[in-house]
Amino acid sequence: MKYVYNTTGVCTKQFGIEIENNRLVNLESAGGCPGNLIGMAALVKDMDIDEIIKRLEGISCGGRPTSCPDQLAQALKQIKELEANQ
Repeated sequence: MKYVYNTTGVCTKQFGIEIENNRLVNLESAGGCPGNLIGMAALVKDMDIDEIIKRLEGISCGGRPTSCPDQLAQALKQIKELEANQ
């Protein structure tokens, strides 16, 4: 299933996330640092979303309370809630 998540507090404005069987199969981003985001997408591809949340939640960036990895974790938590309520 495909989802769109609008980020807050980071340079990246939006994530396009595709989930199948609790695994992240595709991650796209709008804005932000292309190299870091392409790298992050490559690292989490085909990973269980619970493991992604565990590894990325709470990471900060440059004194901000959040980061692109943390925003991905927040997006995945929200997706899990949506899917649980379907």
